Amino acid sequence: MPGRKQPSPMGDEDAAKNVRGGTVFRLTVSFMLVVVLAFLAVEGWRMWRDYRSAFDSARDSVTNLARATAQHAEDAIRQVDVLTGTLGERVEGDGLQNINVPRIHKLLVQQSKIMPQLHGLFIYGADGQWIVTDKETTPEPVNNADRDYFQYHRTHEDKNVRIGEVVKSRSTNDLIIPISRRLNNLDGSFAGVLLGTIKVSYFVDYYGDFKIDDKGALVLAMRNGTILVRRPFIASVVGKSLADSEIFKRYLPNASQGIAEVKAVVDDTERLYGYRALTTYPLVVEAGLSRDSIIAPWRRDLLKTGWVLVVLIGVLAVFGLIVLSQLRQRMVTERKLRRAHQAMRDMALTDSLTGLGNRRRLDTALPEQIRLAARQGSTLSLIMLDVDYFKRYNDSYGHAAGDDCLGAVGTAIQQAVKRPGDLAVRYGGEEFTVLLPNTDGAGAAQVAEEILQAIRALDIEHCAHPLGKVTASAGITTARPSFESVTPASLIKAADALLYVAKQQGRNRWCCANEPSASHPL
Repeated sequence: MPGRKQPSPMGDEDAAKNVRGGTVFRLTVSFMLVVVLAFLAVEGWRMWRDYRSAFDSARDSVTNLARATAQHAEDAIRQVDVLTGTLGERVEGDGLQNINVPRIHKLLVQQSKIMPQLHGLFIYGADGQWIVTDKETTPEPVNNADRDYFQYHRTHEDKNVRIGEVVKSRSTNDLIIPISRRLNNLDGSFAGVLLGTIKVSYFVDYYGDFKIDDKGALVLAMRNGTILVRRPFIASVVGKSLADSEIFKRYLPNASQGIAEVKAVVDDTERLYGYRALTTYPLVVEAGLSRDSIIAPWRRDLLKTGWVLVVLIGVLAVFGLIVLSQLRQRMVTERKLRRAHQAMRDMALTDSLTGLGNRRRLDTALPEQIRLAARQGSTLSLIMLDVDYFKRYNDSYGHAAGDDCLGAVGTAIQQAVKRPGDLAVRYGGEEFTVLLPNTDGAGAAQVAEEILQAIRALDIEHCAHPLGKVTASAGITTARPSFESVTPASLIKAADALLYVAKQQGRNRWCCANEPSASHPL
């Protein structure tokens, strides 16, 4: 509509309080969520730290286990290596054909008693026959030419000590690890084999002293992967190959010692292994702790922490629900109070007959709108309306009919005033006022015309009116408070004066300062 701008929305106290209440509610919920998330973050970080610490501790343990078992194996084999080396030189110097069997037997018995790892010491001739041993009796048959170590030395001239695969002793039926050397004649030809055997049980007993979990493992294997000893000890596992395991395929070719988390090929158990290749002999040791045993204490701690967190969060949730419930009840109560106050205020500012605002409401709104217009530099219009010949109407139809007439006129005015910011009030008696923010004279004139047309359209009979129906007259004033000295009284006085002009000019019309004789008869 020309000359009519939507007024700037005024601050709504109830809406502001609702927003503040909603903000407090959201802040309370957010605070509780932040506290819960902080709990979870701190405990999550602590559990992750403990998880890493458990594995760090396990890495230290398997590294130390591997070092200890490697040193033990190296010491045990070195002692046999030195002993067989010394005996070999002596036997070769005397010649096997000149050997003093009783004296050598006594010497071998003495050495076997000194070295706890020894199962036995043996000297075989070129044909594999037993020449001398530390044993008191010689089993039948007494030929070891079929043994792998014997065949190796017969076909290889190197005199280095050789560690063979585990075999079963023919003298005691024990599982043993053969440590053998080649014996030569003075001309360098093959003279026989000097053999020292280490009891597998010696390593089994040693490994059994370590405090590791039930699924842990300690392994002594040859460099080609053949298992010599394993804890837990299972006879059927001895002699199996680890050549296809991750440690032998991926790790040992790149580093002679280290740590690897892999699945065992023997029992498919996931373990953290410390592995180490012996520096002197072609052997490898592995010390493994099962993943389950590493994380079991951490998992128990996690479970306990989880229950504690659940309880804490539950308590916090209950506390939060109580607080939120009380806050919600308080907000509901405040909302009801505000509505009750608003209803009372509306009742105090509403005309009970027409449903429009009353004089008190205009007295409150008009100064505020003048200040707002001055601040925004906008125009402000005011329309004063009066029902024509209303005293005659009352005299003709009675006061009850007069009240009905005023109610209908008030409804017509309210329907013609469409913007939320516009205000229609019953000023007193048959007089009405319409306050139009952000509206210039042309816009106000158009509103006034629409109101008068709406009243005419009611077609209420008025026998004392020259036109025979109820009509109204209006005076319009428009001001720009930012450039003029405007007061509520001056606006009302100006509009009332123009209303008086409209009545003098014949009623059923509106009049404004720019068009003092505007007339719109039927």
